[in-house]
Amino acid sequence: MYIYDDYDQKIVDQRVAQYRDQTRRYLAGELTDDEFRPLRLQNGLYIQRHAPMLRVAIPYGHLSSRQMRKLAEIARKYDKDYAHFTTRQNIQYNWPKLEDVPEILAELASVQMHAIQTSGNCIRNTTSDQFAGVAHDELIDPRAWCEIIRQWSTFHPEFAHLPRKFKIAVNGSVEDRAAILVHDIGINVVKNEAGVVGFEVYVGGGLGRTPMIGSLIKPFLEQEHLLSYLDAVLRVYNRYGRRDNKYKARIKILVKAMTPEAFAAKVEQEWAFSKGGPMTLTQDEIARNHQFFTEPAYENFAGDDAGFTSQKAENPAFARWVELNAFGHKKAGYAAVTLSLKKHGIAPGDATSAQLDAAADLADRFSFGELRVSHGQNLILADVKQSELFALWIEAKRIGFATPNIGLLTDVICCPGGDFCSLANAKSIPIALAIQERFDDLDYLHDLGEIDMNMSGCMNACGHHHIGNIGILGVDKNGSEWYQVSMGGRQGRDAQIGKVLGPSFAQEEMPDVIEKIINVFVANREGDERFIDVYDRIGSEPFKAKVYEGKPNRKEKADV
Repeated sequence: MYIYDDYDQKIVDQRVAQYRDQTRRYLAGELTDDEFRPLRLQNGLYIQRHAPMLRVAIPYGHLSSRQMRKLAEIARKYDKDYAHFTTRQNIQYNWPKLEDVPEILAELASVQMHAIQTSGNCIRNTTSDQFAGVAHDELIDPRAWCEIIRQWSTFHPEFAHLPRKFKIAVNGSVEDRAAILVHDIGINVVKNEAGVVGFEVYVGGGLGRTPMIGSLIKPFLEQEHLLSYLDAVLRVYNRYGRRDNKYKARIKILVKAMTPEAFAAKVEQEWAFSKGGPMTLTQDEIARNHQFFTEPAYENFAGDDAGFTSQKAENPAFARWVELNAFGHKKAGYAAVTLSLKKHGIAPGDATSAQLDAAADLADRFSFGELRVSHGQNLILADVKQSELFALWIEAKRIGFATPNIGLLTDVICCPGGDFCSLANAKSIPIALAIQERFDDLDYLHDLGEIDMNMSGCMNACGHHHIGNIGILGVDKNGSEWYQVSMGGRQGRDAQIGKVLGPSFAQEEMPDVIEKIINVFVANREGDERFIDVYDRIGSEPFKAKVYEGKPNRKEKADV
C-alpha cells in the first residue's frame, strides 16, 4: 500500500494545525456558523441529527493493521466505542465532540490518515475493487492508478469548489466490482490489441435523485494522459455545470443535457490545451506509484491445499462459509476472505473497537498485516493461505465476523438513515434488522442464492438502493416514514437502475413485503436460477400483484 513521504506528512500535519486553530476560533465566537461550515466540511465533519459525524478517508479501501488499531482507539477514546464503514470504502464516527475533532485528526495523521475531502463539493475518495491486486479475474491491478488520481485530486485548487460533490471509481477486472458505471467518472483499466495499458473512460453515471448509467466518452486513453484528460473533464464540468440548483448540479445532468457526444467533444477541446504538457505522466512517475503495490512474500503452492480440501469435506458449516466468504485468488493456495459486518441483529457496516482491534490481529496473523474495506460495507483479508482458512474461520466466528451471508439477502447494504443523518427521510437500520430477523435461517438463505438488497434513508442514495436487485428507499409522507421498493437494479458490466414497484409501504409492512417478493421468486424459479434472472424473465408484474394483493385500489402514483 502507499506510504507517505515527508512532503505528504508535512501537508497533512499542517492541515491538522490549521483546523485546530479554526476550531479554537469558532468555539471562542470569532467565527460564525456560516464561516465555520466550509472549514469543517473540508475536514470531513458534518453536523448530524444528534451529534457531529466525522468521515475518515480510506483511499481505495486499503488499511494497514496499524491504521485499523488507531481507528479502534479513536472509537474508544472519542466516540461510543464503535464506527461505521460506508459504501465509499470510508469509515465514519457518529458521536465525536466538535472540540475533540482536531485531536482525532492529529491521531489520524500519526498513522498516515486524514479526513480531507470526504465531504464538500470536491473530488471525494477514489474507490476500487476490494479484491484489487489479488482477484483471480483481474486483468490489470488498478491500485497504482487510484493512487495517482488521489495525489492529483487532493488539494487540487481548481476543483475545491465544484458545482457538486464528485466521485471516481477504477476497475481492472473482468467483473466490475467497483461499480464504475454509476460514478461521475468511471475508469476501466484495459489493454489494447498491442498489449498497451490504457483506460476506458465513462462519465455521467450516478445515483441520488436522478440515477443514471455513465456513458463511454473515451474508448482508449493512453496511460500517460490520464491526469490531463481527467483535468479536462473536470474543467468542462466546472465551467458548464449548474450552480443555481443543487439537484441539477451533478455532472450526470450536464452530460445528459449536452448529450454524451457533445460533452466528449467539449472535453477534447479543453484537453487540447493540456495534452502533452506538465500533467503528462512519465514512466518514472508511473513506476514510482506501482512500486507501492508489489506482491507480498507469497509461498509457492502447486494447487489447492490438501488439508483445506479435507476440512471442507468434514465440516459442512466451514465449507459453506468458504463458498460464500472466500474469493478466488490469483495465487494458487491462497484466498481472499470477506469478514462479514452483517451479523444478524447488528447494524450493517458497524464494528466495535474490540472488533476493529481483532480484525487488525487477524490481518497480522493471516494476511500480511493489511485489510480492505468493500463498498458492500464488509472487511477483507486479501491474502490468506488455504491451509489457514479453518483457523481464520474459528477466530472470525469468535468475534462475530463469520456470518456466511456474503452476496445473500441479509448482506444488506444500508446507510445510517434517520437514526443519525439529518438529511434522511426515514430510518434504514431498523428495516434492515427486521428483514434480517425474518430471514434468520442461514440454510434457507443459502438455498435462495445471490440476492443484492440495498437500502437508503433518502434520495441521496448512500445505500445505493437504485442498483440493488431489491432496493428500498425511505420517503416522507405527511411527516411519517414510508418505504418505496424498486426491483431489477444491478451493478457491474450490465449495470441497470431498478424500477419502482408501486406506492410505498409503512415500516411495519416491510418484512412481509420482502417475504412476499421472495415467495414469488421461489415459486417461479427454474433450477438454481438467480433472483435477478427470474426477475428479468418474468418481469415485475407477478411481484407487484403479490405485494399489493388484498390492498384497496390505490390510484396514487408511485412515490418519487
